Amino acid sequence: MAVPLAEDKAYTALVNRLSTIELGKQCQPGGPLFGLQTNLGGRMVIFPGGVPVWRDGKLMGAVGASGGAVEQDHACALAGVLALGKPTQA
Repeated sequence: MAVPLAEDKAYTALVNRLSTIELGKQCQPGGPLFGLQTNLGGRMVIFPGGVPVWRDGKLMGAVGASGGAVEQDHACALAGVLALGKPTQA
């Protein structure tokens, strides 16, 4: 289960151009993206563990992590992005 979920976290971060931790905040009731997680056949994941990869203002991909506590998943995905060098966002 961890691998498909990590892939979906990366996918979510990529298509939304936003980390899943930030996306989760925006998808809360009353938020600007409330209900987003019900789209795209269940692939949207709105809890921590997906981080987009930016280089020179361009979205290059995303890293997803799963298998630990959500805080650990986010930290692992962020570490993966940072291992690629200092990210820059558009």
